[in-house]
Amino acid sequence: MPEASPAPPGAPPALDAEPAPALPDAEPDAGGPAGPRRGRRWLLWSTLVALLVVAQSLLVWLTVAYEANRAQEEVETAAANALADVRQAVARDLQGLQALMWSINGVEPWQRDARALVRERRELLRIEHRDARHGIVDAVDSPFGPSLFTRLPRQAMDLETEIACGAAARMQGPAFSRTYFVPMPGGLGLEVIDVCIPLQSGGQIEGYLTGTLSLAGLLGERVAPALLRGHELSFIEGDGTRLARSGQTRGAAIYVAERLFDLPGHTLRLRVDSQVGRPQLIPNLAVALVLGLSLALGVVVLLLARDVRRRSAVERELAESLAFRKAMEDSLVTGLRARDLQGRVTYVNPAFCAMVGFGAEQIIGRHPPPYWPPELTPEYSARQRVRLQPLVNPVRGPAAPVRSDSREGFETIFMRSTGERFAVLIFEAPLVNSEGRQTGWMSAALDVSNERRMEELSRQQQERLQAAARLATVGEMASLLSHELNQPLAAISSYAAGSLNLMQDAPPGGAEPDETQALLRQAIARIGEQAERAGRVIKSVHDFVRRREQAREPVRVEMLLDAVLPLVRLQARKSGTRVEVDVAAGLPRVVCDRTMVEQVLLNLTRNGIQAMEAQATPGDRALLIRVRCHHPRWMTFSVIDRGPGIPAEVAQRLFTPFFTTRPEGMGLGLSLCRTVIEQHGGALDHERIVLAAAAPAAASDDAAPAAAVEATEFRFTLPAEQRHGGGAAPGAQSAPAPAGAASAAVAAAPIA
Repeated sequence: MPEASPAPPGAPPALDAEPAPALPDAEPDAGGPAGPRRGRRWLLWSTLVALLVVAQSLLVWLTVAYEANRAQEEVETAAANALADVRQAVARDLQGLQALMWSINGVEPWQRDARALVRERRELLRIEHRDARHGIVDAVDSPFGPSLFTRLPRQAMDLETEIACGAAARMQGPAFSRTYFVPMPGGLGLEVIDVCIPLQSGGQIEGYLTGTLSLAGLLGERVAPALLRGHELSFIEGDGTRLARSGQTRGAAIYVAERLFDLPGHTLRLRVDSQVGRPQLIPNLAVALVLGLSLALGVVVLLLARDVRRRSAVERELAESLAFRKAMEDSLVTGLRARDLQGRVTYVNPAFCAMVGFGAEQIIGRHPPPYWPPELTPEYSARQRVRLQPLVNPVRGPAAPVRSDSREGFETIFMRSTGERFAVLIFEAPLVNSEGRQTGWMSAALDVSNERRMEELSRQQQERLQAAARLATVGEMASLLSHELNQPLAAISSYAAGSLNLMQDAPPGGAEPDETQALLRQAIARIGEQAERAGRVIKSVHDFVRRREQAREPVRVEMLLDAVLPLVRLQARKSGTRVEVDVAAGLPRVVCDRTMVEQVLLNLTRNGIQAMEAQATPGDRALLIRVRCHHPRWMTFSVIDRGPGIPAEVAQRLFTPFFTTRPEGMGLGLSLCRTVIEQHGGALDHERIVLAAAAPAAASDDAAPAAAVEATEFRFTLPAEQRHGGGAAPGAQSAPAPAGAASAAVAAAPIA
């Protein structure tokens, strides 16, 4: 066998890459005869060449067949489009003729409308109005050419029209005649067809309206020009006789399509002949196919090699990604759990197993899972049936890709292997496969038992701080309490001594005079009043200090103010501050924890009094407590003082715990106040406002109006008791407002 010649310079590298076929004689004989080995190689090469020849031949044949089918499909499509255009044109012609029936009774309107119609529809050559005996009453010819019946009179060619009108009378609708040839001047002629529409009145035929259509005009005027440029269109008879044609070129009679054009009373055949001939093979088509196929094979080999390398790289990356994800999932402290649509656990990470104390083999595939508390299993099963419903695309159905951006979690109770119950926070998201279809749910579980214990400790600490703040408040007011209690106790002692003296001065053995008895009764009454006053002070302090369970109940605004006003007045008298109360009439009750809200009022009023002690003059020290209902669901309490205000740098930290501007303060008052109000759903804030000063007492008519003063307002909101039926809430007007309500003031006289 001759040696293989070297590959030409332009040969694809893939062909040279094949070790055995590229150099068949390159291998030395391995101890066996060379003939059988060469024969096998030649057989392989012959088989490859034969397959290539067969493949190329099939490719050529398939290409030619494809081109022929494509050309035939184009002709079929063109025939369907042309028939649709002709149908639409005939339908519009019929609509125009039927519209003329409305003006048939007037000669001038009918002729005007008929002329307009033939000018608009060029394929409509003539319109005639006939009586019931087929006599022509009036006629209008097209202005775009000579009259049809110049060579032969209309009566000589009226047979087909009368037959069509008879058919129209029978069908009670439009009917078409057979096509007929009309000779024209110059030896030419037209193939036309008539359409007849009966004119009826009261069920009787009163006449006919006929129109003469040009078949060539239908093809030339109403078919799309793009079809006429590449095809020959013609109407033919059943025997193949051509009636009319249109088109720029003659057809090649290779790719032909025909369509039936059914008309009432007659049927035409529309033929479309493409000017495209049979596909011809160019001289170098086979060479081009061989070279193209060879190049394609080389490119395919290269692409396959590159694809193999890419697949290997992708597989390595996938393995590394899986290993990284596995390491990441194993290192997480958040428990991960996957469930299918039936609720069975299909995956858990080590953190989840460590959280519940069960191994993965104890959890996966089991239902119910072992970490469900037995007493809650029925509830969890019912909740799981609702929660594990697959997401459904409302437009494309359950098989369509789904997407959920919800990241809302829910809290539940799990059980450890030791039987301990603990709180977990679950976040779930749909588990979607590569096709976008949901296959289950992926959950992230967080052990929040420590957080719940911390919240409980924080709540208990908050309660202790509130109790400490109340005790601190009472400690600060101890001197005021002793002064307040000394007055009624001294009065009691004086009245008691006076009573004893009156009793000693009474005459022995005789009745006491009426004046002495009256004085004794008055003294004993004063003793009782002063004792009751001291008891109220002690009860107010006791109710304020004692701890009890929080209970929210509807409370009248007046009762809240009456409970704190005695303590407020203690400090107000000491600093010479006026206390003004402004409560609107008819307010609903507030739903609150009475003791906690009283502490808020006491803290805010005490802060306001202390703010005015430093800079405000005694005459300007006035504290205003105002209550309004600015919203049907909320009551607004305001404590307004005329102090110097709050600096900006202090206002930023005003509600921070343990922040205070007073050396003896604890820094918990305003922080606790805000916490209490927010627990009730309200809000506590402050701002600097301008108050109109009270008008001066009756002076001269020339007295200048009182100037406005700046003040600091602390206000908070509490939920109001809902009114029912549009009326006032129960208890809203059951007691009158305290003295000074509705813009009046209750002033505590300064104590010397």
